[in-house]
Amino acid sequence: MGTPNLAIEEAEFAEAGLEAPSGRSLGFLSGLLQDPRAIVGMGILSFFALMAIIGPFVAPYSPTAVNPLQASLSPSWHHFLGTSQLGVDVFSQLLVATRTSLLQAVLAGLTATVLACLIGLTAGYLGGWIDDGLSLFINVVLIIPTLPLLIVLATLARGSSIPTDVVDTLVIGCTAWPWGARVLRSQMLSLRAKDYVLAARVSGESWGRTVVEEILPNMTSLVVANFIGATLFALLFQVALEFLGLGDTTAASYGAMLYWAQQTDALLIGAWYWFVPVGLAVALFGTGLALTNYTIDQLANPRLRTVTGGRGKKRKSGARAVPSDRNEPVTPVTGGLTDEPAITGRQAG
Repeated sequence: MGTPNLAIEEAEFAEAGLEAPSGRSLGFLSGLLQDPRAIVGMGILSFFALMAIIGPFVAPYSPTAVNPLQASLSPSWHHFLGTSQLGVDVFSQLLVATRTSLLQAVLAGLTATVLACLIGLTAGYLGGWIDDGLSLFINVVLIIPTLPLLIVLATLARGSSIPTDVVDTLVIGCTAWPWGARVLRSQMLSLRAKDYVLAARVSGESWGRTVVEEILPNMTSLVVANFIGATLFALLFQVALEFLGLGDTTAASYGAMLYWAQQTDALLIGAWYWFVPVGLAVALFGTGLALTNYTIDQLANPRLRTVTGGRGKKRKSGARAVPSDRNEPVTPVTGGLTDEPAITGRQAG
């Protein structure tokens, strides 16, 4: 049974009295390119992605090369961000650290998103005692303080033969899923009663295929929002763990740079270039994620889109068409797919 996403969107645009995009992919891409927030957000993310890819190859110095003769140098043409107390070039460290930190954050966010989808969608679709048990598990994990839990798990995992960065990624990914699972479960409870889901069940589709092909595509914005939130969560807590000395402080990463800046009293001696660039990098990456997420959520939900109507005026796609003449016949507009009560043109006016 085909996924009805495109038909649903076309029906909602038709209900609003507006012209739907000619194609989902084309409309989605054009929407991204027309939204200034998306352009800025994707530009920031593209910049960091490019830095992560080519950074280690264009770094002017080795991020681990110690040179006591050039220790604590201020920013200059030879060292754009100065050098650390050991004579390590800070700019080279930042370029290499971007790949390490962002790769771990994305992998942890992906792990958390997969877990959230598996647990949240299963609980919401199956219901009954399975829903009760999984909901209890989600709520229990939610009330556990995250940072202390990460500290305990990271400390216990230090004795294993698994690399430290892999341990941190798995620990953060396995603790960042509960909020996403709760949101996805709530949305599933709403969508599982829709007509197209009931039709799929009646036609004999398995529950797994129904969830993947019929329901999950209609939750794209939620899944993407969960991934973006989990990625940002992972980056922040990864930096926090390494800043506390629980990560691999010998590797070039954002948290390790902040750890050594704190250990060498960078703030007290006025060496701002040891920690300010790292903080700005984390803040900018989070800003790019937030701007992109906002736009994707707007484009994935037809009710949030601002499109051009028949008279060239922009308005929200969820708006109702209102007759220009109060004396002309009024045609009721039903809520349709949103289960809203019927609203007449006179009531809307």
